[in-house]
Amino acid sequence: MADATNPIKQFEIHSIADFSIGGWNLSFTNSSYFMVVSVVMVAGLLSLAMSKRALVPGRSQSVAELLYEFVAGMIRSTAGDAGLKFFPFVFTLFAFILMGNMLGMLPYFPAPGFHGFTFTSHIIVTFALALVVMAIVIGYGVYKHGLKFFSLFFPSGVPWPLYILLTPIEIISFLSRPVTLGVRLFANMLAGHILLKVFAGFIIMLGSVGALGILGAVAPLIMVVALTALEFLVAFLQAYVFAVLTCIYLSDALHPGH
Repeated sequence: MADATNPIKQFEIHSIADFSIGGWNLSFTNSSYFMVVSVVMVAGLLSLAMSKRALVPGRSQSVAELLYEFVAGMIRSTAGDAGLKFFPFVFTLFAFILMGNMLGMLPYFPAPGFHGFTFTSHIIVTFALALVVMAIVIGYGVYKHGLKFFSLFFPSGVPWPLYILLTPIEIISFLSRPVTLGVRLFANMLAGHILLKVFAGFIIMLGSVGALGILGAVAPLIMVVALTALEFLVAFLQAYVFAVLTCIYLSDALHPGH
């Protein structure tokens, strides 16, 4: 019973295949498994949707085209038409996070342990994704603009004496981007799943009391249903927010100093 109602147990990482090199643990875990499943499912669904392309699209093709236009519109609105060169990266990032969030909403899944797992609820995963984003931003910015990229830390139209105050603030703000980007996704997914598990635990505990407890379990059951619907919305919104912020940061690489 304790394990069934423990809200933290769902985040435990278990090794599926042990592997190590030079003392480094490179085991294939349940987190790795769900990342692979996310990639395979996104690639499979998109391939299936576009396998029978037609002038009048079917339902699956319409969904794929809608997703394409959704991400393309997001990039245009934040980074301009020049940002479309990063479309493959942003689309892949958005689809990967969205699928990972949605897989985590499934209580049961054909996986070791037969239960779902949300790899985006681990800070190491979200922080790694954020570092990849910032590495691309800095790498492309320096490649395209050279040292002019660092004009990002010197806002235009500001009197020179104020740079003594503003430049350190801009540098700290820039360095904090991967932290805030990773923590935002991790914290929202973690908190929502813990809350769901807590209310689900109330249902189990009250239901074991007897007839009176079963009646009392109706309230937490309603909360679980409402929170589940909210979590599906949060799962989409967090993938969207991560992608939008990525586009904004890429805009800085495209147009430093603007």
